[in-house]
Amino acid sequence: MAGETILVVEDEGISAIEIQESLQSLGYYVPSTAQTGNEAIQEAFTIKPDLILMDITLKGDMDGIDAATIIKSFMDVPLIYLTALDDVETFQRMIDTQATAYLIKPIEEAELRNNIELALKNFQLKKKELEEEKKQDLKMFRSS
Repeated sequence: MAGETILVVEDEGISAIEIQESLQSLGYYVPSTAQTGNEAIQEAFTIKPDLILMDITLKGDMDGIDAATIIKSFMDVPLIYLTALDDVETFQRMIDTQATAYLIKPIEEAELRNNIELALKNFQLKKKELEEEKKQDLKMFRSS
């Protein structure tokens, strides 16, 4: 695919730059990054990304899961978590946000690329299936 807009939410500045540069070298558009949950929410509404890479541990009073919950309540966007945490409670909270993937740091570029491509493709297929269901429902409604 490539060319899609990705929002990177990462509280470590150097890591955010490295991820942004890596994504850009893969052909993705990364117009900005966010370091806090509030910034993530604002940026998501401003740039309307095709995918969000969300660190779980963020600066400020909101973590990445809280920010993702708010974003997902307003927009349907694939979400991949980036984290150094690997505990059951955190994983359960992530499941509730319908995350597409969960990558444990440090992340290899190939792993990142593959998960992004998979998330974008699955999201496209899901949207297409929903559109087909709506068309079928409309046909059934019109024929009754």
